[in-house]
Amino acid sequence: MSLSVILSLIYQDGVALKMLLSAGITMATALLVILISKEKSKNLGKKEGFLVVSLSWIIFSFFGTLPFLLSGSIPSFTDAFFETISGFTTTGASILNDIEALPASVLFWRSMTQWIGGMGIIVLSLAILPLLGIGGLQLFVAEVPGPAPDKLHPKVKETAKRLWAIYVAFTLTEMILLLFGGMSFFDAFNHSLTTMATGGYSTKQASIAAWSSPYIHYVISFFMLVAGTNFTMAYFALKGRTKKIWNNEEFRVYLGFLLGFTVIFTLVLSLSRGGLFEENFRESIFQVVSIMTTTGYVTADYLAWAPLLVTLIFILMFFGGSAGSTGGGIKIIRVWLTMKNSYLELKRILHPNAVIPIRYNHRAVPDSITSNILNFVVLYMLIFIVGVVVMAMLGMDMTSSMGAVAACLGNIGPGIGSVGPLDNFAHLPAFGKWFLGFLMLMGRLELFTVIVLLSPVFWRK
Repeated sequence: MSLSVILSLIYQDGVALKMLLSAGITMATALLVILISKEKSKNLGKKEGFLVVSLSWIIFSFFGTLPFLLSGSIPSFTDAFFETISGFTTTGASILNDIEALPASVLFWRSMTQWIGGMGIIVLSLAILPLLGIGGLQLFVAEVPGPAPDKLHPKVKETAKRLWAIYVAFTLTEMILLLFGGMSFFDAFNHSLTTMATGGYSTKQASIAAWSSPYIHYVISFFMLVAGTNFTMAYFALKGRTKKIWNNEEFRVYLGFLLGFTVIFTLVLSLSRGGLFEENFRESIFQVVSIMTTTGYVTADYLAWAPLLVTLIFILMFFGGSAGSTGGGIKIIRVWLTMKNSYLELKRILHPNAVIPIRYNHRAVPDSITSNILNFVVLYMLIFIVGVVVMAMLGMDMTSSMGAVAACLGNIGPGIGSVGPLDNFAHLPAFGKWFLGFLMLMGRLELFTVIVLLSPVFWRK
């Protein structure tokens, strides 16, 4: 928020005092809490860990509404909270109908919420959640003792520092490349923040479609792909350990899905509407990477495409990025191992006495982890179904209900139906926005982290 004050003075957008007040309220509250809790125990148990992880996102979101509310950019608290939690959870679902009308400093704060949330989930998933025995990296936790898979450093603090360094380096690199493509400094900076967070907030109402430059589209496509990759892979790439990257099964599957869907989309677009092959390919790879990594940028109205492609877009909303990435969704590793288990189940039926374990990276996957993954996928789909029913009860048509829930639970942003790429979530009733905000939080924190807080067992001594 303090950076937003500086930006407001530079761009003279008239809300510097409001941004300063927002920062002041937040800092004063933090100092008060520090003073009150100074003598308290600093030792966190497992239960406190779950509570801290979930409450961090909620408290951040409440204070994050201040710049929107005090500046008058979003006068409704419900709308301001929806926009903020959508930012911190890197969902990118918006209620804004005229983004360009917002002050520059408010747009910057909006992008910053995603950048903070993106790195937050990386540190959580690679350094903290494994210590609680949860998160998207159960396999790696089982294979490698310690706080992180292929850990960059044995200490959580040092791991977090290295992750931040990689995150900042990629953000600055993308910004420089976008400047070369003709973007203004402000637009390039904001889009580099929200790309690396796989958040999808743009400074333009038309998203990336506001720029017709193929160069800009390809640069953003590449960095979305990078952001959807396990960040330990990025570390190995910077260290020149490319063999370790290619030997990673999840990375190969991730690339395989992206390329496979891109080929299908390109062929169907070329056959259904004609036009230049390069344009069809560019639109295809951009939308596939954007949806699969849960970034949510758009360069085209995919709802106007052939019904087959709209269906595939909806299916892609459940895939998500790699474990240990800023992407949301079910995650590639879970999707792949669920598919593997289904295939091996057929073999087990034919050979009931045979021991046929699931293998990942040439190692057998423990039954406990297989069970955990299957439970997660089933729970994810169950929450999706319940969410669709709730949204339908609020008056949304079935297509829009499915699109809204899939987009928010998967932290994607745009959905299908009335919440598609050319629309937003402004028309939803207040309860619907709070409910979808809760789904964003659940999806971002791997379901179990939030659900465990709702269990009576959690609160028993």
